[in-house]
Amino acid sequence: MKVDNSSLTGESEPQSRDAEQSTSEVLEARNLAFFSTNCVEGSARGVVVRCGDNTVMGRIAALASNVDSGDSPIAQEIEHFIHIITGVAVFLGVIFFILAFILGYYWLEAVIFLIGIIVANVPEGLLATVTVCLTLTAKRMAKKNCLVKNLEAVETLGSTSTICSDKTGTLTQNRMTVAHMWFDDKIQEADTTENQTGSNIAYKDDATWRNLGRVAALCNRAVFLAGETGPILKRETAGDASESALLKCCELMMGSVEGIRAKNPKVAEIPFNSVNKWQLSVHETEDTSDQRMLLVMKGAPERILSRCSKIMINGEEVEMTKEYESKFTTAYETLGGMGERVLGFAHLYLDAAAFPKGFNFDTDEMNFPNGDL
Repeated sequence: MKVDNSSLTGESEPQSRDAEQSTSEVLEARNLAFFSTNCVEGSARGVVVRCGDNTVMGRIAALASNVDSGDSPIAQEIEHFIHIITGVAVFLGVIFFILAFILGYYWLEAVIFLIGIIVANVPEGLLATVTVCLTLTAKRMAKKNCLVKNLEAVETLGSTSTICSDKTGTLTQNRMTVAHMWFDDKIQEADTTENQTGSNIAYKDDATWRNLGRVAALCNRAVFLAGETGPILKRETAGDASESALLKCCELMMGSVEGIRAKNPKVAEIPFNSVNKWQLSVHETEDTSDQRMLLVMKGAPERILSRCSKIMINGEEVEMTKEYESKFTTAYETLGGMGERVLGFAHLYLDAAAFPKGFNFDTDEMNFPNGDL
């Protein structure tokens, strides 16, 4: 079983879980699943050992609510300024009070003079001035897509030159989207608009894309949750973040992925693991005139490339030459340099005589080819 701990620990990859105790450290234990995390792969039966405020999430919430944030830098500066003004006002008041006595003023007039000097030095407009300045600054930052919830944070942001932050769960929601694809020796852009305004793109009917999209749809365990009918890119899914992104892309570009899977039923599968760095599945095809099984694979680009002897260009399979290997490597390094997670895809039609329908595929002994793709 694998769980998505991104909301708790920031780990973008699903974490494996089993019954064996691996460590006494709670967050690193492999035999514990936490409240607020999701199971994205496999199934298990467990025992509830903590609930409510006693869970890890409950303890974190309690710690967060009891944190003493202290005074902000601007509050400290204002307090320091007030202390200086108070000292100056009291000093001047006392000096003029003494001078009034020396000059022969009545004591009551001297006291009134003392109070007047102290009050005159009180910065009555300080609060309004600071509030207006912070509000105007927050408004300017809002125009640059920076929402300031606490006005006192404006001063801190104004003096910040570098922000170091965890990405997953802080800057992102661990919700991936397919942004680019490389096929036919070109990097193509995918539709990443929330309202799907960019779905009418030129390569939707390309033969190479249809083959690529079929592999991405079949070699994929993610599914949409029941009752999800909104815009495709906003629908909730069950499954790995990368596979969910592929699912949404295929649904958007090719129509119902569920229908594609129903027409090409799965007969064998080797799930992704960190050792192989690839996932493989074997399917029957919807083409009744072709009795061959279809093997599809996805994984790390360099692992997929090492298993391929051909590449599809403009819908035709051609030999994988050194030139194409170089172009493939350049493409995935370019996309990786843009901060994107890159996957490679491949397929192979199995010989109908050697692997007829009903063949017993042994995924442990690998009694079928997984190279020369």
